[in-house]
Amino acid sequence: MALKSRGKEKELESRMVRKLTVGDHLVNAFIMFIFGLFMIACIFPFYYIFINTISDNSLVITGRINLLPRGIHFSNYTKVLTLKELPHATFISVMRTLLGTLFTLICASFPAYCFSRQEYWHRTIFYRFVIITMYFSAGVIPIFLTYRMLHIYDNFLVYILPCCVTPFNLILVKTYIESLPASLEESAEIDGAGYIVRFTSIVIPLCKPILATIAVFSAVGQWNNWMDTVLYTKDKRLQSLQYVLYRYLKEANTLAEIARENPEAMAETDPSTLLSPLTVKYTVCIVTIVPVLLVYPFFQRYFVKGMMIGAVKG
Repeated sequence: MALKSRGKEKELESRMVRKLTVGDHLVNAFIMFIFGLFMIACIFPFYYIFINTISDNSLVITGRINLLPRGIHFSNYTKVLTLKELPHATFISVMRTLLGTLFTLICASFPAYCFSRQEYWHRTIFYRFVIITMYFSAGVIPIFLTYRMLHIYDNFLVYILPCCVTPFNLILVKTYIESLPASLEESAEIDGAGYIVRFTSIVIPLCKPILATIAVFSAVGQWNNWMDTVLYTKDKRLQSLQYVLYRYLKEANTLAEIARENPEAMAETDPSTLLSPLTVKYTVCIVTIVPVLLVYPFFQRYFVKGMMIGAVKG
């Protein structure tokens, strides 16, 4: 009987596996060609900006850098990164990104775990109370007045506290937790484990994919956000890197002049390395993009898995 079943399995496998025809190869080649064009269309703008930041500035100004860098140098980065406001602004952006992402993960995971428990007191009411904020917003002025009343206006906490509880993140984590086998917690509960122990020892390790997904969303959002600096801060010491670079982009002509007035820049006689408004814009773009690009490779293996599993239930 075992031999017959094995024979049937092999026969089924042979039927399912067929040789690719010439038409199949042509279709696959066409699909690969289309995706290759799409990949080039996505990558080329970043590549074009980068080669213009390391090429001869006099050639960049005249638009003669297209596919390959010419007159390679890195003085644009050294001059832009040594501007006096950038170190402190970078520190503010790094701290808001790290702390904001950490508190977002905490405020998304533990409330989601509570809402996923059937025994949670009036969980449906509280859950809907949080979710309804996705559809209604008070507007800028009421939010501004609320921040003033809570004493977080013109305070570093204005970058952290408002982003802690996000309904979208809460939905993702709650749905993911509900997809986990209930028997895992039941066995731990029989052994005497309480809610905190079960949450930290069982739920959190199993939620790494969805938490990594939320971490990417939060980190990129915190790093790129500059509008809250405009609206809710007035102290220059709280200005984030994105806002400072945004201001530099608007004042690229002035920035180029400031860099030229630097003693080191004044001694520079080679026109190929002198900053111009265009090279400043290109360099600032790369400075803001690179940290975000470095985040994705570390979370890529969790990203798709977390999104797909978290979307199984509604």
